[in-house]
Amino acid sequence: MAESWATLGLDLHVEPTGPGLRRGLTDALREAVRSGRLAPGTRLPSSRALAADLGIARNTVADAYADLVAEGWLTARQGSGTRVAERRVVPPAGTAPHPRAPGRPAYDLRPGSPDLASFPRTEWLKAARRALTTAPYQALDYGDPYGRPELRAALAGYLSRARGVRADPDRIVVCAGFAHGLKLLAGVLRARGARTVGVESYGLDVHTRILSGSGLATAPLPFDRLGTDPGELSGADAVLLTPAHQFPMGVPLHRDRRRAVVDWARSTGGLVLEDDYDGEFRYDRQPVGALQGLDPDRVVYLGTASKSLAPGLRLAWMVLPPGLAQEVAAAKGGVDLCGAPDQLTLAEFLTSGAYDRHVRAARLRYRRRRDALVAAVTARAPEARVSGIAAGLHVLLRLPPGTEQSVVQAAHWRGLALHGLARYTHPGARAEPVDALVVGYGTPPDHAWSGALDGLCAVLPE
Repeated sequence: MAESWATLGLDLHVEPTGPGLRRGLTDALREAVRSGRLAPGTRLPSSRALAADLGIARNTVADAYADLVAEGWLTARQGSGTRVAERRVVPPAGTAPHPRAPGRPAYDLRPGSPDLASFPRTEWLKAARRALTTAPYQALDYGDPYGRPELRAALAGYLSRARGVRADPDRIVVCAGFAHGLKLLAGVLRARGARTVGVESYGLDVHTRILSGSGLATAPLPFDRLGTDPGELSGADAVLLTPAHQFPMGVPLHRDRRRAVVDWARSTGGLVLEDDYDGEFRYDRQPVGALQGLDPDRVVYLGTASKSLAPGLRLAWMVLPPGLAQEVAAAKGGVDLCGAPDQLTLAEFLTSGAYDRHVRAARLRYRRRRDALVAAVTARAPEARVSGIAAGLHVLLRLPPGTEQSVVQAAHWRGLALHGLARYTHPGARAEPVDALVVGYGTPPDHAWSGALDGLCAVLPE
């Protein structure tokens, strides 16, 4: 029986045009190479396979390949097949040049990312194999907008045990990162008639942009040594907080403030959005429990794997009040937007205990880095005062007045990626200006940590 064309070789889109098949095919292939559509090094189908695809004689394809090899457009080597020759691709006339990407910093001390080199690849692959081996084939369909039931059940158990969250799998919605979850929530709140969301005076501008982009105003709340003050929430419909570890100031929200914000939500019908971005990483005592545990009907808990594992997984979760869970799941568009294989793998990672082992090992590694940072700054830059060290993957370095911008610029000249506190200050915040650096110690791999620390100390005021 003749072999089906569908089983042969590589796919290649080519349309021979003009007089004669050989010349038409030669011209079409030459133009595909000349224009850059077929990049240097691209392997082409065998003459037999391409002939079967196009429904022409094999000799016609072989002759066209030979012509282009002779002209230098293609190369043909025994055992390597026919490939596009290495050459400089000239873009078509009128094509705007691509802007050159800025050089990567020698050391990255910006907050927000863990040490990606320490991602537990071996254990993750083992979990993926176990999860996919036992998963039903329906798991690879479009899926429930709430997320895979295996992951929601695993998260409910873990969050209840480790973070004090009152979780039910039916009230968990899996999302593609914290920003995705916040955008879904903002859209639902706006549709419910919300107008204003209280936010912390210091935080990520990307979060306020998401809220603003959904038609919600953001009102910064005062901040002092007890953390964010919810006393000015009277005109807000919701509030976004980082109560376990206020970002980037590094303090936990005081217990009186925690009670006050929950009381506000109960008395006004408002909603608290709890961003537990790095709740697993507390070093000097047990982690601060989730605010959601005080009132799961008025607090939405948002967690993520971005700090504990890797941002590239694009996995986060929300624990929501029952009615809101239905609305948020509907806002996802009726399908699950997160990859089922990674959800199944994370579920297996959680239930097998591999996640706990990874977090404990990471906690020890990051604590050693934090201790080294504090010791180095204390010894080599006594003018800088370290705070916010009890938890998380960053510290706040307070600087002498008027020096923040010059230190950030000096760091840039040295190839050190570093952010000042001004970058994280809400434009409407009513607070005395504070010169400080927000130093992330999670990102550099272990082999680069000492160099990053030397670079930091070199730019700090002595």
